[in-house]
Amino acid sequence: MPYSFKSRVRFSEIGEDRKMSLNSILNYYQDCSNFHSEEVGLGLSHLEAKKRAWMLSSWQIRVDRYPVMGEPLVVSTWAYDFKGFYGYRNFLLKTEEGELLSYANSLWIFINTETGSPARIDSEEAEGYVTEEKFPMEYAPRKVPVPEAGDKMEGFTVKHHHLDVYHHVNNGQYIQMAREFLPEDFKISQMRAEYKKQAVLDSVVIPVVHKEENSFTVALCAEDEDPYAVVEFQ
Repeated sequence: MPYSFKSRVRFSEIGEDRKMSLNSILNYYQDCSNFHSEEVGLGLSHLEAKKRAWMLSSWQIRVDRYPVMGEPLVVSTWAYDFKGFYGYRNFLLKTEEGELLSYANSLWIFINTETGSPARIDSEEAEGYVTEEKFPMEYAPRKVPVPEAGDKMEGFTVKHHHLDVYHHVNNGQYIQMAREFLPEDFKISQMRAEYKKQAVLDSVVIPVVHKEENSFTVALCAEDEDPYAVVEFQ
């Protein structure tokens, strides 16, 4: 069975429209995957002892409806495949009555934290999760193309509040950074993100914004113009 937990939309999770923000949905998904790992005995302490970590490679999040302040929720996740050093995971966000609000696909890389290189997923990890059927959705490509042309915006420096337990910018923080360049009335129905390299404390991030008719792509780049992450909003 998928792992699930119940929650309720908090005041701290809503925007000016009194609806849950995209980043709050992403945080629920990220928390759910960590709760799942802890539940099956493969959480942070286990990984730290093995000198291993799961690093997010890409997101695809669809939102059919943003829940409102106080609305009860059920968040679910499950692994559906393991290949080499890749792990594949789906997520669902529903109301208590079963209305599907949002769903997502994600790709994770198993990392040796001593070398920073991908590590083959061993049997302990693969067998610790009971894989389920992948969710029936329209799966987008893993890679998000870097825009060939775009507006280069003013750069900014990574601060302590951007970092996670691995001392680099948390995947959700990149989405927050990229969202700053969307028009206020732009309603996000899908977000795709590809993470290419790690930004750390005091890294300089230079956004490059490319606009099309119904989408925005934001490349969050280093000073050498190589992207840390590329985020597409539709």
